[in-house]
Amino acid sequence: QVQLVESGGGLVQAGGSLRLSCAASERAFSSYRKGWFRQAPGKEREFVAAISWGGGNTYYADSVKGRFTISRDNAKNTVYLQMNSLKPEDTAVYYCAADPMGSVTNTRYAYWGQGTQVTVSS
Repeated sequence: QVQLVESGGGLVQAGGSLRLSCAASERAFSSYRKGWFRQAPGKEREFVAAISWGGGNTYYADSVKGRFTISRDNAKNTVYLQMNSLKPEDTAVYYCAADPMGSVTNTRYAYWGQGTQVTVSS
């Protein structure tokens, strides 16, 4: 069973930082496009950031551009989301996703993690 496992969520004050990690159980995922999404209470899930399999291309939602950075370490089969200058409106469950095809602007993904909660207090 293919698994994506997120970690690194928690409670942080506004202006603070967190780094999320997402580890894949299958070695093949190192060649997959990876993305981060989030879902706040009462809202639909929204795209946050994506990275190509080699890490050379990234894509961000306007709401996080300049504050969040997506990266990956294929040797560790892990993708990261560094979140700086956090705002209360960033509060959500954050999900990582993976897909073997498509460009970073494609927001359709085949595989999903279970999510990790990020709460930003004001």
